[in-house]
Amino acid sequence: MACTREEEGGEGGGTQGETQAAQGDETTLLDEIKQRGTLRCGVNNTVPGFGFDPGTGEIEGFDIDFCRAFAAAVLGDSEAIDLVPIDADNRFIALQNGDYDVLARNTTWTTSRDGAEGVAFMHVNFYDGQAMMVREGDFSSIDEMDGTNVCVTTGTTTELNLADYFGARGLDFEPIAFEENPQLQRAFISGRCDGWTSDRSQLAGIRSQWPEEEGGPESLIIFDEVISKEPLAPGVLDSEIELHDALDAVVNGLILAEELGVTSANVEDTAEDPGEGPVAALLGAPVLDPETGESAPLDNGLGITNNFMIDVISAVGNYGEIFDRHVGPESDLELERGINALWTDGGIQYAIPFR
Repeated sequence: MACTREEEGGEGGGTQGETQAAQGDETTLLDEIKQRGTLRCGVNNTVPGFGFDPGTGEIEGFDIDFCRAFAAAVLGDSEAIDLVPIDADNRFIALQNGDYDVLARNTTWTTSRDGAEGVAFMHVNFYDGQAMMVREGDFSSIDEMDGTNVCVTTGTTTELNLADYFGARGLDFEPIAFEENPQLQRAFISGRCDGWTSDRSQLAGIRSQWPEEEGGPESLIIFDEVISKEPLAPGVLDSEIELHDALDAVVNGLILAEELGVTSANVEDTAEDPGEGPVAALLGAPVLDPETGESAPLDNGLGITNNFMIDVISAVGNYGEIFDRHVGPESDLELERGINALWTDGGIQYAIPFR
């Protein structure tokens, strides 16, 4: 099983970039991960459905499966992962310090994070939106929340978005900010907060685990109003081009696998007879070159095996399987696919081709 760690990284060794420079320009973080034999992922452990430790010491969720998928692609072993819990305030500093290789924790892709924070984001793996959660019966919409106290997480985009949204409607509010969800939950239960704002998916996860002694999930409602767009994506340092390209191919491959009907249940059989079209290209099988008339596997040039998606899909399934398992209609979160549906099903999830 995957191990977790809480300790600070980088002691006595400098930053990740300094370490690589000392080893020579030819050594990349992707090379280091292969040599190390484990992939280190910065994750959340307080958001049900995405990254959550129910008290067993094992973190599970949507984002964790993406970490496992990355390890399967790079190392051929989905369990060769080191999960590093990190809060929102310190996630980018920890990435820059080399505490982990990839940030795989509900993180919104923004221009400043792409630029000033030096993060290279991959394809969006969850299109989310900021929402508001309140106690059943207290309010019927955000328009009724003038002069209220609202729980928000520090180090996130939510407080600024909330200020923009309330300001545009002439509403006042007082932010009650904490670093972690358990702190926010205690403040909300004690009555310090009239509402709680965060990504809709995160609120759905929190609501799904709401204590029965506090009324259970039915005691809370999440408004339909969308406060902001929140495209969530994994990320690595800008300097790690090779690692970014390899992991970005994994995210795209998971989405493409769903589109092509390749699942954890049929990937092994499909790999034995994939034909010579897009399924063959996805699984690293020989593909016909129309110019030469010969068939050969596509050289992906990603620094990982050409058939890496077989290991990935065998380990975690395709994008739809990951979604349904952790956050879908039959999960505790009961989320519909919505805009996270494939483009062929009315959503906006659209993968680049494997060619």
